[in-house]
Amino acid sequence: MADAGRKDFSTKAKEGITPDSSKSTQEKLKETATDTGDRVARGVQPDEDKSAGQGLFDKGQRTSDREAHGSSGGSVLDKAKDAVGLNK
Repeated sequence: MADAGRKDFSTKAKEGITPDSSKSTQEKLKETATDTGDRVARGVQPDEDKSAGQGLFDKGQRTSDREAHGSSGGSVLDKAKDAVGLNK
């Protein structure tokens, strides 16, 4: 079971298993919107405030996102501070 306001694990698994070719455009748009909302919620809530299962799942998702997008792993705030020279 996912934390309040988060996408349920079984829903995420079902979306991942179902091939995109068999999804309607509406289903794809809905998944994109709910995935984005879930990622925002993942970033806003500190790991120590999450259930054990949600925390482990989020850590796995962050790792996957970093590998897929080549991120250095720093937070958005740290990157912004680096950009303006405040993180030195």
